[in-house]
Amino acid sequence: MCDCGENAHTKPIRLIAAACNNMGIGKNGYLPWNLPSEFTFFLDTISSVSTPGMKNLLVWGRKCWEAFPESLLPLPNTMHVILSRTLSSVPKHAQYLCSDLQGSVKLGSTHPLSEVIETIWIIGGVEPYIEALQHPWCDLVYLTDVQADFECDTYFPEFNNNVYKLVDEFPGVPSGIQEENGIKFKYQVFKKVAQ
Repeated sequence: MCDCGENAHTKPIRLIAAACNNMGIGKNGYLPWNLPSEFTFFLDTISSVSTPGMKNLLVWGRKCWEAFPESLLPLPNTMHVILSRTLSSVPKHAQYLCSDLQGSVKLGSTHPLSEVIETIWIIGGVEPYIEALQHPWCDLVYLTDVQADFECDTYFPEFNNNVYKLVDEFPGVPSGIQEENGIKFKYQVFKKVAQ
C-alpha cells in the first residue's frame, strides 16, 4: 500500500508502452521497430493535459531516459524524474532524480509539486512498470499491440486481466488495426476495475 504521507494528493498513475507478440518492448535499450505514428501517439499522450498550466510528471528509468532522443526535449507540459540508484546528479533536461518509484510518486503528489501535476506517467523500464501496476493509484495501462515478432531483451511484465480490463474504445485513442512500414499494430487501453 502506498504511504505517500498524510499530505499526499492522489494523482492518476498511468503506464505507457508498446509490445510485440512475445511482449517484448526493447532491444539493447531501443525500440526494435520503426513506427513513427505510434511514437507520435506516445509523445502526444504523455504531454497532453486537460487543464492549461498543469503538467504531467514523467517517470523514466535511467536507461529509457538515456535512449530517448535529446532533440525532442523539452516536451511540452511535462516534468521529468529519472529513477536511478547510481546517478548522483539530475541529468540534463530532467528536473528530478529519485532512487525508486515510491519516491517519484511522493514527489508528484505532495506540496508544492502536487499543485501543478495532473498525471504521473510511467515510461519504463520493467521494474517501474511492475511496481506501478501494483500501486493503488494506477488506473490505466496504454499498451500498443505491435502485431509482429521482434528479437527483444526486455519485456513488458505480465499483469492480471481480471484487474486491468481491455476497454473497447477510449477517448483520444485511435481504434482498429493500424499499419506502418508493413507492421500492423493496435492501440489498447486497459482500465483497472473496482476491487
